[in-house]
Amino acid sequence: MSLIFRSERPSDIPAIEQLTREAFLDAEHTSHTEQYIVAALRKAGALTLSLVAEDDGLLLGHASISPVTLSSGEPGWYGLAPVSVLPAHQGRGIGSQLIRQLLQQLREQGAAGCVVLGDPGYYSRFGFKAGQGPLLAGVPPEYFQAQAFQGSYPCGEVSFHPAFDAQG
Repeated sequence: MSLIFRSERPSDIPAIEQLTREAFLDAEHTSHTEQYIVAALRKAGALTLSLVAEDDGLLLGHASISPVTLSSGEPGWYGLAPVSVLPAHQGRGIGSQLIRQLLQQLREQGAAGCVVLGDPGYYSRFGFKAGQGPLLAGVPPEYFQAQAFQGSYPCGEVSFHPAFDAQG
């Protein structure tokens, strides 16, 4: 396998939708709307970073970054979501590589930090910390994690882009 990581292209959109749908088909703790969220973020111009993992023309993974709003007003914060890998290729490090590259790109763009909602055991390996700074209403604090790239962790509540409410 010779993976290529690159920004999404318009021609990738149908494959991204399909792989996102497949990646979350049997996942726990999901509303199965991730493919709609990505499409709504793209349509709203809020897909800050959208990276794919490709092997011989086949998209195996996709991950995206979009801006979040903090109730305390700190600018420059983003959310990592969703991260999708085709089920037959999960557990091979594709998602990890996508996440590392996205976080590096965010740092290079001067972002203040990034938040993620997910398994603390998984996301802590990328530098995310639970119970640091921002909170997400209705979510146990150990599952909402943050990573500050510069400065300290802000306080306040995080709001994701309205596209995260997309249902279809």
